[in-house]
Amino acid sequence: MASSQTLKKIGIASVIMMASVFASRIIGLAREASIAWVGGAGAGVDAYQVAFVIPEILNHVVASGFLSITFIPIFTRYISKGEDGEGFRVFSIVFNGFGSALILFILVSIWFAPELIGLLAPGMERGPGFDMAVKMTRIIIPAQFFFFSGGLFMAVQFSREKFFIPALAPLIYNLGIISGGLALHRFLGMEGFAWGVLAGAFAGSFLLQLWGARKAGLQYFFSFNLRHPDFIRYIVLTLPLMLGLTMTFSTEILMKFFGSFLDEGSISAMNYALRIMFILVGLFGQAVGMASYPFMAKIAADKDFPRLNGIINQTLKFIVLVIPFSVVFMVLRTEVVGILFQRGAFDSRALELTAGVLPFFMAGAFAFSAQTIVSRGYFAVQNTLFPALFSTGCVLASLPLIYAAMTVMGLKGVALGLSVSVMLTTGLLFETWSRKTGNSGKNEVYRFFCTQVMIGLLLYPLLQATYWGMNWVMPGESLVARIGICAVTGAVFVVLLGLVGRLFKIREIQMLYDKILTKGVPWVKKRR
Repeated sequence: MASSQTLKKIGIASVIMMASVFASRIIGLAREASIAWVGGAGAGVDAYQVAFVIPEILNHVVASGFLSITFIPIFTRYISKGEDGEGFRVFSIVFNGFGSALILFILVSIWFAPELIGLLAPGMERGPGFDMAVKMTRIIIPAQFFFFSGGLFMAVQFSREKFFIPALAPLIYNLGIISGGLALHRFLGMEGFAWGVLAGAFAGSFLLQLWGARKAGLQYFFSFNLRHPDFIRYIVLTLPLMLGLTMTFSTEILMKFFGSFLDEGSISAMNYALRIMFILVGLFGQAVGMASYPFMAKIAADKDFPRLNGIINQTLKFIVLVIPFSVVFMVLRTEVVGILFQRGAFDSRALELTAGVLPFFMAGAFAFSAQTIVSRGYFAVQNTLFPALFSTGCVLASLPLIYAAMTVMGLKGVALGLSVSVMLTTGLLFETWSRKTGNSGKNEVYRFFCTQVMIGLLLYPLLQATYWGMNWVMPGESLVARIGICAVTGAVFVVLLGLVGRLFKIREIQMLYDKILTKGVPWVKKRR
């Protein structure tokens, strides 16, 4: 089992990262609201979203998003032995080698941007929208060097168990996008947001993280020793991640690929809905995964699988609590989308499209959250090949499913197909991990999952009845009415979930209320 001291450290780190992720998601929503205000769900926003396809692939190919996962175990080994100098020498080799290759890839991608967009968004017709996507792609692509550099700088800080400065990166990035878009949209339209992407990445992911890494003792060597054993080890660990397809990465790409064949605004609507869903994923999955991974890597180094599985099982049970919260978003879908986005160019058609697709993404929120923990179990033992191959196989196998769902249900079918795909991938990956490591606690996780599904099914009609009642009391589409409906329905949910937790003695729900909710309400503590 995981020691209480380790769980306490993970808890502290999780609080820091959850605060960061929550703030980032809120600012991210402000970013999406700004985009919705300027472009609604139209061709300009579709082009802006397509402009991220090549940068996202480039980021994936150089494994910028996996730098912490693959670099931390290697770097931590040197730090734990007191060999900081050699650890930073390996850091420098990775930075110099991959950084040089990335600059080359950036230049090639900028040159061939029209051809690549034609391949990755084949349903987008050549014309002003296509040209806009090409231009914004060329603006955004260089930001990948800042993300790559920042990923390494953050890995250094995580290895030293420093979380605060890395937690600021997404906040500054999103503020950069908002500032660029609002300041420049009158002159450049949606292109202003693209310049904001570049500025935010430079400030938040590069400059700030460089400062944080230097505070953590960063040393740099102008070394290109590509034969260093640990550089080769890094390549071996990272190569499967470069070539493999994960569901989180693939969702962004496939959403735009299939969306390019649908009506104008479909890509925009799916993106808005996905960002709302990622609020829950960030709070329940990303923050816990980022905070727990350095500890998981240290435990895995001792090959203490019972203790490692104890952490994985407990965090998965916490993550599965996202299911009843997803139900609330399904019920309040129109109000949530209206409150967040309906202003400016975001009209009633955009509201209908986004609210219609949101429940189908919410259905997969728990799986998107859980996969961050399940995959890190493999990464902690430095097994990147199997999950990469497995996930890639699942993504490829899901393509006919997504296409069939799109054919029958259109926009909603794409979202449903993506959610079902990530559910199957995460479930099978966890079962395989459990069998490989003798995870005796897996059945408890499955039982808890089934319990949360039943709770969600129980709460849905009660919340739906509350929602209908509030619509009768507060009819109309005003902001005040929508906020009132959300507030009352949300309050009913909080009470009902708390009662279910007490009635059925569900420890995780009780902990959620005892440790988080009641701490913020002084009169509750007095009565208790």
